[in-house]
Amino acid sequence: MYKGFRLGKSEAWYASPIVQLLMVAMVCFLCPGMFNALTGLGAGGQVDPGAQNDANTALYSTFAVVAFFSGTVTNLFGVKPTLAFGALGYCIYAASFLSYNHNENRGFVVFAGAFLGICAGLLWTAQGTIMMSYPSEDKKGRYISWFWIIFNLGAVIGSLVPLGQNINATGSSAVNDGTYIGFIVLMLVGAALALLLCNASNVIRHDGTKVILMKNPSWKTEIKGLAETITLAPWVILLFPMFFASNIFYTYQLNDMNLQFNTRTRTLNSLLYWTSQILGASVFGYALDITRFRRSVRAKASLVVLFSLTFVIWGGGWAWQRLQVPREVLEAPDSTHRRIDWTDGGEKYIGPMFLFMFYGFYDAAWQTCIYWYMGALSNSGRKAANLAGFYKGIQSAGAAVFWRLDGLKTPFNTIFGVTWGLLAAALLFAAPVIWLKVKDTVTAEEDLKFSDETITDVVTTKDAAKEAV
Repeated sequence: MYKGFRLGKSEAWYASPIVQLLMVAMVCFLCPGMFNALTGLGAGGQVDPGAQNDANTALYSTFAVVAFFSGTVTNLFGVKPTLAFGALGYCIYAASFLSYNHNENRGFVVFAGAFLGICAGLLWTAQGTIMMSYPSEDKKGRYISWFWIIFNLGAVIGSLVPLGQNINATGSSAVNDGTYIGFIVLMLVGAALALLLCNASNVIRHDGTKVILMKNPSWKTEIKGLAETITLAPWVILLFPMFFASNIFYTYQLNDMNLQFNTRTRTLNSLLYWTSQILGASVFGYALDITRFRRSVRAKASLVVLFSLTFVIWGGGWAWQRLQVPREVLEAPDSTHRRIDWTDGGEKYIGPMFLFMFYGFYDAAWQTCIYWYMGALSNSGRKAANLAGFYKGIQSAGAAVFWRLDGLKTPFNTIFGVTWGLLAAALLFAAPVIWLKVKDTVTAEEDLKFSDETITDVVTTKDAAKEAV
């Protein structure tokens, strides 16, 4: 567990933060990454978006409830079993669309979405705990960036599969069975990989410190800790609008905007979207770790950049959206409207292609900054689990609302406008926290107040840990 080996220019070991982060990134590469590729097809690879809308409403509704308490579950049972169980839901979700291709059993798709909501709440909380609490303060941006790159490579590679299988689908049709079977197999591999993680209590950082946890967790202590995350720092609530807005744009971008294109062009758009996320995560992850500037300065600068991108990119998005056909024309059963193909070129396709790429870049920037802000507020694994649970729960509540709006056939322009407005408002609410509460460092003594451990429990060496094991 603590035998060193070279990883790039530095030494690593199995129970080091970087190895554990890369492993959880591979789990998300194979599970949520493939889910994103499936979602990026538009309508879950179907022609009628109704089944996916209903499934995603169920998914994010259960996700919102479960994730709110998933920090308690993660702290009690540990990140490894929580992550492994959470990965199983993705396999069942992909299988439901394979079934739908043959029997159009919407009930199974909705059930799979609801079950995935339970599983995803657990998986993403365990993942967030690892990503925010394992690295040292000077490496959190890079670790978030590395995770986001690997995770989105899953969606990129996952998008290549349906692109190759549907490259001649110039009309609008459901993807074939092979696409769904490929997703199912890869997701099962991801669930198995989660079982190979080590326990958080065994992780040792390069500086000899361990992750701050509870030595003797119980339902009582963790429910109390869940409440204390809010009561001891009530200003955290100002981040909740940013949490809420962090997934709402997927409904417009991946379902509404992408349905303006035919099947093969939707798969290409999906590929470009997730590829752009890799660029966005790289730029923001490394920028947030520039040690030339104090962490508090970096936090303020990132907020200003996010606010600027919100108006530049979404302003360009409105210039395109206002010229598109309305929902009732696009989704009419007897519609003769020709959907956009990549061969159309010029303003017809090249413009929205780049817009789709900028949307992907923006998504990665938003998510990277949120995780970095939360990681800057605490280095405690226990508190990180609760913050991650709040984040994913509130994020999913926002997604559930917008998938439901889409299911109710809300006009595209309305969904676009509300999404843009909420993103801008969320940054205004978060500004006081980012401006005043992100400090240049958080001491171990401060983090230990949220635990039953002492300083001697979290300062060790690899050799001492090896002897203890």
